[in-house]
Amino acid sequence: MHLEGSCQCGAVQFSLESDSPCPYMHCHCSICRKTGGGGGYGINLGGDAHSLRVRGKKHVSRYHAVMREPGQRPKRSKAFRHFCAACGSPLWLWDPRWPDMVYPNASAIDTPLPRPPEVVEASLENVAPWVDVPRGKGHRHCETWPEESLHDWHKRHGLLA
Repeated sequence: MHLEGSCQCGAVQFSLESDSPCPYMHCHCSICRKTGGGGGYGINLGGDAHSLRVRGKKHVSRYHAVMREPGQRPKRSKAFRHFCAACGSPLWLWDPRWPDMVYPNASAIDTPLPRPPEVVEASLENVAPWVDVPRGKGHRHCETWPEESLHDWHKRHGLLA
């Protein structure tokens, strides 16, 4: 599926091809929350990194999040979180460990996205106390990160584009 996205101020526009365009997960980790605002939900779409086209590159900045895990020293994530330097909108994540993939932030996508048949509520061990986590039919809860990959979730639901 062809996806078009942009930042809030319009300084950055981007496009890419995605075989997994359904925003299937709400990540409640502190990194997604703090870099994406509110619920975060940053890494819930996947796309082909080689198809990524960006207009307004001079406005794109990137950040390595700091990973803080109990009992361990803080360390920088290998992943690059790209955002608009003009307005702060989160745009996409790219990780050199998976160089063929790019993970656009669903909030930055302007193309209508398919509605997920199920939402994975991930990293609940880190959920902010003020967040009302959806429960019931259509919501699967994971205390940490789900074992099922983004690709495998889309495949299981017959949603690979």
